[in-house]
Amino acid sequence: MSSEHHVNHKRPSALGFLLSLGIIYGDIGTSPLYVFNAIIGDSIITKELVYGGVSCVFWTLTLLTTIKYVILTLRADNNGEGGILSLYALIRRYKKWAVYLAIIGAATLLADGIITPPISVSSAIEGLKMNEEATMTIAIIIIAGLFIIQQFGTKSIGKLFGPIMLIWFLTLAIFGIISIVKHPQIFEALNPYYAFKLLSNNLLNGGIFILGAVFLSTTGAEALYSDLGHVGRANIRASWIFVKTCLILNYLGQAVWLLQYEGQHLNGRVFFGLFDENGLHFYAVAIATIAAIIASQALISGSFTLISEAIRLKLWPKMAIKYPTEMKGQLYIPRINWMMLAGCIFMVFHFRNSSNMEAAYGLSITITMLMTSVLLSIYMWTQRIKFTWIIVYLVVYLTIEIGFLSANLRKFHEGGYITVIVAGALIVVMYVWYRSRIIKNRYVEFVPIKDFLEALENLSVNKEVPKYSDHLIYMTGAEHKSDVEQKIMYSIFNKKPKRADFYWFIHVNTVDNPYETDYTITTIIPSKVYRIDLFLGFRVEQRIQAMFRKILIDMKDRGEIAYDEGYQKILQKKALGDYQFIVMEKYLNIDNLLNFKEKLTMRLYFFLKKFSLSEEKHFGLESNYVSIEKLPLIVATQNEPALRRIVIDEKSHKKHYLRKNEISITYLFDKYKE
Repeated sequence: MSSEHHVNHKRPSALGFLLSLGIIYGDIGTSPLYVFNAIIGDSIITKELVYGGVSCVFWTLTLLTTIKYVILTLRADNNGEGGILSLYALIRRYKKWAVYLAIIGAATLLADGIITPPISVSSAIEGLKMNEEATMTIAIIIIAGLFIIQQFGTKSIGKLFGPIMLIWFLTLAIFGIISIVKHPQIFEALNPYYAFKLLSNNLLNGGIFILGAVFLSTTGAEALYSDLGHVGRANIRASWIFVKTCLILNYLGQAVWLLQYEGQHLNGRVFFGLFDENGLHFYAVAIATIAAIIASQALISGSFTLISEAIRLKLWPKMAIKYPTEMKGQLYIPRINWMMLAGCIFMVFHFRNSSNMEAAYGLSITITMLMTSVLLSIYMWTQRIKFTWIIVYLVVYLTIEIGFLSANLRKFHEGGYITVIVAGALIVVMYVWYRSRIIKNRYVEFVPIKDFLEALENLSVNKEVPKYSDHLIYMTGAEHKSDVEQKIMYSIFNKKPKRADFYWFIHVNTVDNPYETDYTITTIIPSKVYRIDLFLGFRVEQRIQAMFRKILIDMKDRGEIAYDEGYQKILQKKALGDYQFIVMEKYLNIDNLLNFKEKLTMRLYFFLKKFSLSEEKHFGLESNYVSIEKLPLIVATQNEPALRRIVIDEKSHKKHYLRKNEISITYLFDKYKE
């Protein structure tokens, strides 16, 4: 899929259409494998249930997927990028509390990701009608193989995803039509009356729970928005018309197939029933398995992207991110990869078959959709949309999604608690990482850099102090260019003095534009002290050392920095001199006075930090160019202890408190004896 670079994001194209099919629609495209089985469940097949079920699916895809996501949410693009964290990046300046909605939404999206590959792959493999153990074994082998190849990238096979998914959707449509021809009256089921009738007639008899099964038909809707940056809004909207048509035709075909068993219990998978009548059972299993693998691949890639965005937005511990190919957007996060693999294997062993997985699937993603709805309403407010329309939007979609959530809560004790527990753990990690930064920053002491300029200049030219490096570089969190952390000045002067020809303070701003790579330079003392402000998008890899070197070359070529003549003769023409980054590692000082909640937060933060990527690796610094200094994180020190000096008379044992500047009698006596 390297051709992705040439996709026209503003206008639909054949290439964009194919890429959309291969990247975006895997999850929602494989839902026909299990949706009708979940709707029917153990119930006796009736016309009301079949017509009502397909009507619910059609209007769910229309209201949620088409109107909410394809028409409305895709408008909220962040310089061409989408997804719940991209949406949060658009509004975080306006509503700081929106971060908690983003954390919940991202965590629940990731949590549901560990059940999507198992349910998709298992549903396909079960078409072979083998025993449960054999089905589980094959499913685990396929899933494990999929996660193992992530480290090598999917560029070569990725080119086939689009064409294969095109075959998949055409297969859905064709066999749906073949079945529909036998009972064309099934199109009447698209009337919303049948959905209303099914739900209302069964409201007291589990009707609301049918919505939990129906919701499975739109679980992949969030992926349409998350993958916006790959192919663009125009290609998604154009391809969705085709995809939705194929899906509806297949659901209608499955409904017709079910009607021939009216009055009976469901036996087998509805999807494969369409193919059995035509002697193409094994073709159906093969194409369904491949489609399920592609769907799982898209979800895994989406999870990597989501975690990398969370790291840049400082909502997740730093992790090693690798780029196995040169394909735009393709990355690999080893720890997340193996954690997801373990989660998927656990799901297969725990639930054993896709029918049991259906009972747990969808609960977490409903919460994600709720969070997206609220965040989108805030975005509408920032775009000056009439308040009336925002209220209408919220009333309609919160009602629909709370209804689905209520239905999915039935799944909690049936297995949904697993994804809720996983989501809860992820929320805790993201919350701790976010709040700990606020606690730390609250007590970071900044000082005016102008108070140290004379001392820096004097130290730089003082030949009696051993030279530490040509370029001495510190990462600073000071937002204002006139400030610097007091700990940095302490590092330069109060420990072993660090003499250098040039002092640099680098500040990284993570900006809302996903791929921005701009910087400014502030000259504090010409050819002596500089500050660099980097403006990097939340999808840009922060390779600070490579960026600094490039900036240094540019400044040297422009004649903005110059070495003294004697040293310049030693250096080669293109040499920049040596440079050293100082990285300060913090540890929690025992002399901290925090309330219970903050203390717990900070202890969890330092626990997570043990598994986090080090600062130098996160910023792309080579160990040869880094010096690490440890310093205590004093975030709320106790008041100075009230100590008073006393003198005790040896005979009477009375205490005498020394006043300020009073000389101790024992001290004078001792001096006299000397």
